[in-house]
Amino acid sequence: MIDIKFLRENPEVVKQNIKNKFQDQKLPLVDEVIALDEERRSVQAEADSIRAEKNKIAKEIGALMAQGKKDEAEEVKKKVAESASRLKELEAKQPELEEKIKTIMMRIPNIIDESVPIGHDDSENVEVERFGEPVTPDFEVPYHTDIIDRFSGIDLDAARRVAGNGFYYLVGDIARLHSAVLSYARDFMIGKGFTYVIPPYMIRSDVVTGVMSFDEMEAMMYKIEGEDLYLIGTSEHSMIGRFIDQMVDEQSLPLTFTSYSPCFRKEKGAHGIEERGIYRIHQFEKQEMIVICKPEESMDWFNKLWSYTVELFRTMDIPVRTLECCSGDLADLKVKSIDVEAWSPRQQKYFEVGSCSNLGDAQARRLKIRVKGEDGNKYLAHTLNNTVVAPPRMLIAFLENNLNEDGSIDIPEALRPYMGGTEKLIPNK
Repeated sequence: MIDIKFLRENPEVVKQNIKNKFQDQKLPLVDEVIALDEERRSVQAEADSIRAEKNKIAKEIGALMAQGKKDEAEEVKKKVAESASRLKELEAKQPELEEKIKTIMMRIPNIIDESVPIGHDDSENVEVERFGEPVTPDFEVPYHTDIIDRFSGIDLDAARRVAGNGFYYLVGDIARLHSAVLSYARDFMIGKGFTYVIPPYMIRSDVVTGVMSFDEMEAMMYKIEGEDLYLIGTSEHSMIGRFIDQMVDEQSLPLTFTSYSPCFRKEKGAHGIEERGIYRIHQFEKQEMIVICKPEESMDWFNKLWSYTVELFRTMDIPVRTLECCSGDLADLKVKSIDVEAWSPRQQKYFEVGSCSNLGDAQARRLKIRVKGEDGNKYLAHTLNNTVVAPPRMLIAFLENNLNEDGSIDIPEALRPYMGGTEKLIPNK
């Protein structure tokens, strides 16, 4: 959500930003907000004027009563009664206008950074840099569930019977590998100076609307029936929500956290064969990184965050690349975003395994996360988030890139302490 003052003073900038995101249907919202804001300020001014007049008249009544002019005082009191009725009407109208403005403002996309490439959708995202040499083995790389099945490591049929499509059982060495990757990612980020946190896995609606757009909320979130609670789609939601309505001391910034959680997503729509199995699912686990910082430091942190993900994947012998998200692919609250994609030897292409986002002050404005500066001034914090690692999806990249022709899986040195020293997984089929 952008600043109403900025929108009021720069309506054409806001409209151009909407056009850059190819959301022209939202253009009328700008003029609608300006009209409502003008009405709100007019109501506020009239209400303030009536209050000032009431105070003035109250003093007059006191003076008249002191002079014994009771009849004149009674006449003046009638004027006060008339103005009180109008004031009550105005005071009832103010919150209605404010709520209308807030609802519309939450639909207007945040101002994207000037460095963001203009494009309609993810097909127009721009490759930035590659890390590691993509390898194409001499042997055929099986589909990821076939690789896992050689280790008796997956049971999709039972998961469908228990929960339906989009769920899985991981078993044995594969389940251990899944947990090992998360533990390694946790310690990797602790080593970078981040504080480890396990947050709530459910959040209230005021937090949901504070951390994401209405469109994202509808597409992603599962609601708990009969309660004001939603299952989180990522731990960023509850991690940023932790600071709702809080005043943060400037000296404590930046706040850097790495959080673990299961994640729950609707993932509506049909998907191709490569997105089945454990690629696009309703439930998965993730290690996340979150930063709350001063506005002038957010872009530096943005570049640090995605570089940490690249570094982590390279320690597991997985080639990756970074992809700059174009304007049309950015969610409404995001200022700038970079995806990290891993190389798939099977598909001979890269696929997304993480996303780094700078949200500017959008989440802080919605959640009222303020910073008290050393000079006493208050301002909104900037928030950022990035995927450290999100198995089981990243397991696809891990298995394909560490697969040997005999079906065995090499365990990179960095991961061996979390696998009991195991250097290689041997299939049992």
